[in-house]
Amino acid sequence: MAHCPRPILFSMRPDDEYITVPSTRPHSKGETVDVSVVIVNYNVRDFLVQSIRSIKQAASRLTIDIWVVDNNSVDDSVETIRRDFPDVHLIANTDNAGFGTANNQAIRECQGEFVLILNPDTIVQEDTLETMVSFMRTHPSCGALGCRILNPDGSFAPESRRAFPTPSIAFWRMTGLGKLFPRSKRFGGYNMTYLPIDEAAEVDALSGSCMMTRREALLGPRGAGLFDEDFFMYGEDLDLCYRIQQAGWSIWYTPDTCIIHYKGESTKKGEIRYVRLFYGAMLLFIEKHLDHQPATVPAFLLRFGIMLRASFTLLGNGLRRLLPPALDFGGVYAATVMMAYLRFEQTGTTFTPRFLATVAPALALVAILAIALGGGYRRSRQYPFLPVFIGLSVAFLVVSTLSLFLQQFAFSRFALLTSLPLSALLLSSWRLVKARKRLAGRSAILVGSAAEAGRLHRLMAAHPRPEFTLAGYVSDEDEAAEAGRVPRVGRPSGLRDLVRIRGYNDIVFAAGDVANQTIIRHMQALRDLDVQFRILSAGGDHIIGKATINHLAAGSLSGAPPRVVELRSPAARRFFDWSAGLLLALLYPVLWLASRCTGPESGLRRGVKRLEGLPGVFVGSMSLVGTSERSKDVIPDIWGMQPGLFPVSNSLSPEELEDEDLLRSAWHYLTHQSPALDAAIIVAGFGSPQSSEAA
Repeated sequence: MAHCPRPILFSMRPDDEYITVPSTRPHSKGETVDVSVVIVNYNVRDFLVQSIRSIKQAASRLTIDIWVVDNNSVDDSVETIRRDFPDVHLIANTDNAGFGTANNQAIRECQGEFVLILNPDTIVQEDTLETMVSFMRTHPSCGALGCRILNPDGSFAPESRRAFPTPSIAFWRMTGLGKLFPRSKRFGGYNMTYLPIDEAAEVDALSGSCMMTRREALLGPRGAGLFDEDFFMYGEDLDLCYRIQQAGWSIWYTPDTCIIHYKGESTKKGEIRYVRLFYGAMLLFIEKHLDHQPATVPAFLLRFGIMLRASFTLLGNGLRRLLPPALDFGGVYAATVMMAYLRFEQTGTTFTPRFLATVAPALALVAILAIALGGGYRRSRQYPFLPVFIGLSVAFLVVSTLSLFLQQFAFSRFALLTSLPLSALLLSSWRLVKARKRLAGRSAILVGSAAEAGRLHRLMAAHPRPEFTLAGYVSDEDEAAEAGRVPRVGRPSGLRDLVRIRGYNDIVFAAGDVANQTIIRHMQALRDLDVQFRILSAGGDHIIGKATINHLAAGSLSGAPPRVVELRSPAARRFFDWSAGLLLALLYPVLWLASRCTGPESGLRRGVKRLEGLPGVFVGSMSLVGTSERSKDVIPDIWGMQPGLFPVSNSLSPEELEDEDLLRSAWHYLTHQSPALDAAIIVAGFGSPQSSEAA
């Protein structure tokens, strides 16, 4: 660790350990710092990198220093900051100290006239820092300032300005009247929706995602102090704003500049941890500031309302989680009863209530348990049908076996067997409906140069399962350089018509070509359209979307796979190869006949041709999905990838394939491997001729 010219930082908690990494370009003694930007990071490295770059672009005429406090991230955030931003002051905590404590560490050390508290999942405009500093200097009584915060879709985020949650204001918010009557000063008080969003206003509180404070208002003679470290996460910004006002300073909101806040998903609103932290912070704020104040609505009623709302949050999340298993239980039960009834009617036997109360629910219960164990209810599953088939098979085997030992519940196993196809149809149907929008092909256009369009095309072409296809790029250059297969589809001024008429689903902004201010302007102008905005990192291999990071490549393309990735065991891979291989072998006659009806160069015929290598899969000399003949000498042996019938890089034609494309594609497959990804690659292998030619 580099020598630190400053003393080690300490918090109010003596048992915490912190490591400081000083700036490699410290400000000279006596130099005035206009703004100290303080960012608390926790496992959002790519958001953080993008945020720091936007800050640097906004600091051309100001003297700033940037402080990053990392709360023990495991995503290489610390190493990335040390390597790519040596001029950033880094404090690396050895545990998660919480939002307020981490901010306090940097605020005590930084020297800026103003301190900007900023979330890592934000992007600031080029004029944001100057605009906010100018406002603060022309309003000497302003202790804290916030700006217009935009959601990833370009819409206005109501947390940009807030009122304190007094019992009466919180009551109207919790009853829903605030949403019904947003223009009412009484009902819409919490987010001050009765105020125009394009007018500056004095407000009660700001969002901690972007809040500029005057150092004197925190640590001066009339200072309110730092963040209260009793608030671990949530509520500390309200508490600080309250104390700043109590110290005699004003809180302001300005619409003259804006930021994008991606609102990362590190905490899910239905999770118990979120409920405890969020609603616990509200209760702490009430206990600290509102208990002894007279109010129209007593504070104890507000406490009751908060606890009730927390209960409803947990209950709603629980019901949402139970809905898929409930649908599966009902589907299996209905299919079993229907087929058993037909079977009993055919044989002239009696359809007993005992069957309805024992065998049918037992089959349904075992099925949903097996599906759950197979990961069928995970939200991230792209292809959830394999667990359904496995679960139904396991249920049939278990219940049929039990009937041999429990003669009083003996029944026709043929009835159960015939119910399986109907059960599979019912269980797959609702999954198809749910996945229809997600599985539908998305098309995107890139706003930027031809070079960036070509780069994105190559990144996506080497990706085994990209989220969208790049249909073209938008540029003001009339004679832009050729971008490979990506055509120029128009100018930025025609973005609205391009999306509206051609139906593009995504707009990708090239951060290296388009200014943040321009990106935000386009997002605001197009926020009424059903389109998702994304940002391609400058020189990087990832795209920032709505609360997501879509990696098109990963880290270094050499050496051993990263240890933080959970790799599939050889046994799990062999199980998939055998089960999927048997299914393909059974389907081979049908696929072969269907392929005869297509052209000799069709993707289906080429896919069927691949299946001739199935014996090699069964004997273990190759996998269903693996390296191609072209890539076996390029991919390092240490990656442990076998030759495959369906290569992971099947999106490029032979003349386009380069070693870097093969490495990137293999790396993504290795670090994201799953049965779902294998299934997607196999399905793609029966697709267009282009995808098949890359073998």
